Amino acid sequence: MPELYWLPPPSAWREQLREFSESSEPAWSSAVALANLRLDFSKTNALDTIARRHFDSKAARRKGRHVRLALLGSSTTSHLHGAIRVAGLRRGVWIEIYENPFGQYWQELCDPTSGLRAFAPDTVLFAFDAEHIASALDDTRSKPGSGDALQDMAERLRACWRIAREELRCRVIQQTAIPHHAHLMGNNEHRLPGSPANFVSRYNAALRSMADDAGVDLLALDDRVSSDGMDGWHNPVLWRHARQEVSPAAAPFYGDLVVRVLAARMGLSSKCLVLDLDNTIWGGEVGEVGVEGLTLGQGSALGEAYVVFQKYVRALSQRGIILAACSKNDEAKALEPFDRHPDMVLRRDDFAIFMTNWNDKPGNLRAIAVELNIGTDSMVFVDDSPFERAFIRHAAVEIAVPELPDDPVAYPRTLADAGYFEAVAVTMEDRERNSAYRQNRTRKLALANSENLEAYLRSLEMVLVWRRLDSLGLQRAVQLIGKTNQFNLAGRRYGESEIAALMADEKALVLQFRLLDRFGDNGVIAIVIGRIGKGDCLLDTWLMSCRVLGRGVERAMLNVVAQAAKDQGAGRLIGEYIASERNKIVANHYDKLGFQPIANTVNGAMRSTLNLSGFTPLNSCIALRQG
Repeated sequence: MPELYWLPPPSAWREQLREFSESSEPAWSSAVALANLRLDFSKTNALDTIARRHFDSKAARRKGRHVRLALLGSSTTSHLHGAIRVAGLRRGVWIEIYENPFGQYWQELCDPTSGLRAFAPDTVLFAFDAEHIASALDDTRSKPGSGDALQDMAERLRACWRIAREELRCRVIQQTAIPHHAHLMGNNEHRLPGSPANFVSRYNAALRSMADDAGVDLLALDDRVSSDGMDGWHNPVLWRHARQEVSPAAAPFYGDLVVRVLAARMGLSSKCLVLDLDNTIWGGEVGEVGVEGLTLGQGSALGEAYVVFQKYVRALSQRGIILAACSKNDEAKALEPFDRHPDMVLRRDDFAIFMTNWNDKPGNLRAIAVELNIGTDSMVFVDDSPFERAFIRHAAVEIAVPELPDDPVAYPRTLADAGYFEAVAVTMEDRERNSAYRQNRTRKLALANSENLEAYLRSLEMVLVWRRLDSLGLQRAVQLIGKTNQFNLAGRRYGESEIAALMADEKALVLQFRLLDRFGDNGVIAIVIGRIGKGDCLLDTWLMSCRVLGRGVERAMLNVVAQAAKDQGAGRLIGEYIASERNKIVANHYDKLGFQPIANTVNGAMRSTLNLSGFTPLNSCIALRQG
């Protein structure tokens, strides 16, 4: 049975829920905390009912985390709404949901007066059941006929995606089908082209390449069913009586899967995995038994399990997850296995930072966040000790702390099932992220040894490489726009198709910036989007990775933006700042660059202007290069 087993089980649930329900001023944080418990279908719906009574989209909009989700399907999905909303709460997102009348997803898409159009979603999830998909077969049993049916279904899908993206201007998520048809041939079902089970399997396979080509994100239910078993996800009795393809018992897990994809596009997936050491990545306490006494590697099932876990962690690091260590240990002893144990998979260089001392772990975790310049809410802490896990949850509630099974054999599966590090794409910058953070530490050491800040910045020998955004940089731009929260002036989120449209627009200024220095390549670190009209260039997006804060990159960027806007006929720049809970550090960004405030605001955006006719490039320690 699929359940959220990595979350701590609720205790005194009735009392907690009653307290939340009866509160005259319920805290958003209380709802988030309750959502981060291991809730079943009934508890999930109970929390959802009270949360809807207490909150609305306005509270979420103030936090900048609000999604209007249209759930368009061919079967009943209303029993999943509560689970999706509670999964949203789990990540601090308020989700409003619209569901089409039964079976009428196509009519809703095409009708300009439909409830869907009035709802104005920003994300559409297409959820088609396996019987609806197999109905395209039209009783054919021939291979050419089934191929034609698959092509017809593919064309219908592409039409749905096109309408959602071009007319509704939505992000699109496509759900794969639950393969619940009974087999007609058994193990060699693939040899019967007209078999519904075979057809659905081929549809799911084709869907993956179609989605990649179209930039559509998948909700891979077929993978979950393969992992968890059909009985946990699909109840044939409820399917026949209520047309519920996803069983209510699986609803909490389903909701979590949906919101993981939404969160990944919003930049809310976790960025950093922090590991305890003793009895977490090896067996035994190194300070007590020494390197030779550790349980790790060949010779025991337990030792091999730790090796497998280290391999999984290293693969996460290579995919772009920041690694850090936080252990109560003597640093020299803690580092010794990395240098001496022959079966260690993880190496010192895999970690952006080590925090090994005898201080309390909540304080150490906050220090790691400061050192890495990330929020503690983007950290996942893995520790074998139930005491330490409970302590972190109490003292640093924003940090994700998964419940670990007793046997480390299940550690990789637990982290994977928890979905903390959900991603929709992997870029070259992701693969080099840990190296970039290690380089940052080297830069900080150089700063400590420098006489003053200006001398240090000049010693970095920085070069800002800029160019108009092109197809090679598209995925990284989508990722930066989705993930950047702190240094993001307006907080706008553009999907791939929207950015591609801006790239093709001659009146749009769409620039990407890469920063190089003597320690290495920081990758693409900033995006600026401007819209030119009536002699003005409105900067509706200016965002930058916080990794490069404090180096004067903004001044060098302005020099590029000003000249590029002039070249496209603009006489002045207009900068927009839309305040959110997380971007307060850039509230004075335009003031510092010499913009003059405009008295009035537009739809909550504070605007400032810079006259380009008299603009003199700002002094900068950074060389500019187009390319």
